[in-house]
Amino acid sequence: MRNIRMTIEYDGTDFAGWQRQNGRIVTVQGEIEKVLRMILQEQVSLAAAGRTDRGVHARAQVGNFLTASPMELSRMAHSLNSLLPASIRVVDSLEVPGDFHARFSAKEREYRYFMLEHPSAICGRFAGCSYGRLDLQRMREIAFLTLGEHDFTAFSKPDRDNEGRFCSVNSCCWHRFNRYFVLRITANRFLRSMVRYLVAAMVSAGRGSMSAGEFRQMLEAGVFYDSLKPAQPNGLFLWEITY
Repeated sequence: MRNIRMTIEYDGTDFAGWQRQNGRIVTVQGEIEKVLRMILQEQVSLAAAGRTDRGVHARAQVGNFLTASPMELSRMAHSLNSLLPASIRVVDSLEVPGDFHARFSAKEREYRYFMLEHPSAICGRFAGCSYGRLDLQRMREIAFLTLGEHDFTAFSKPDRDNEGRFCSVNSCCWHRFNRYFVLRITANRFLRSMVRYLVAAMVSAGRGSMSAGEFRQMLEAGVFYDSLKPAQPNGLFLWEITY
């Protein structure tokens, strides 16, 4: 069996997230597996470095699958890109050792979130909106508090497939890029919707409705509050995976 690794980019707007689901729900994994079965004439199970939520995008998602097919990788990638929706594209593919796994072999994951202060008909497809002015320094103060290993229960949804709640955040910082506020965050792993909840808390701080002390208390207590709603998914990108 060959182990094939692919780098995939997608616009998640029209998909119910990455993970395959039952019924007619359209997901990124489901669409790729469907086309792979057609091309390779065999059952395929595609693993991924991260399971993005509904509406979340990926600049460089990494997936891998096992196949008995001898098909050349260039032909495989060309066939995939010809048959997949235009919002999904295989950027590159290569054969890797049998023990490589897109999820379990990853050492670090990077997400970026793009935020606008005011709605945009053009840029809004790929950015969240705070609907008001933001204090960048306050957001940076909150971002700094996430560094290191913490229990992020207070900033994630329950996940029966992922019981561990501790994550090690290696970097987390906001910066300005033209009209956007951009969060760059890297960690060894992320919990379900964790980045979106963190963004929501940081934006609350940026608008003056949450203090650094309140954020620290939530982080240390590990208590999920229904009042905190996750930031819009359209501003979030799975940016890079490090192996």
